[in-house]
Amino acid sequence: MRNILFACFAAALAVASVSAAAQSPVGRWKTIDDETGRVKSIVEITQAANGTLSGRVAQVLQSDRGPNPVCDKCSGTRRNQPITGMTILWDLKPDGSEWSGGTILDPANGKTYKSKAKMLDANRIGVSGCIAFICREQVWQRE
Repeated sequence: MRNILFACFAAALAVASVSAAAQSPVGRWKTIDDETGRVKSIVEITQAANGTLSGRVAQVLQSDRGPNPVCDKCSGTRRNQPITGMTILWDLKPDGSEWSGGTILDPANGKTYKSKAKMLDANRIGVSGCIAFICREQVWQRE
């Protein structure tokens, strides 16, 4: 009987671990343009040892600036750098069931915005860029 209880407990723990991993934003995401509905890029989100999230463009899938676009409207060290490989999301901190306090870069216009993110389900994440209290959210899909 003790072995059966232990096996049930272990199985429940394993299911909970898989469920928690499925709800993690860490991984590769297809960015979906909220105006056109088209997949634009693949962003890989990683988590640092301190718990903050960052995201870099792993692949540009659609661009009106050619196959290897650069961030020509960016300033500083990102100016005229390739968008592929560029970190566009950084310093998102855990905030309950969401992440907030970060920054997101829109390579199309070179502007940065305050950012927040929340898992909508295991395969969708809502990523927002905000100016003051006005936010614009894109829903990204797990690759």
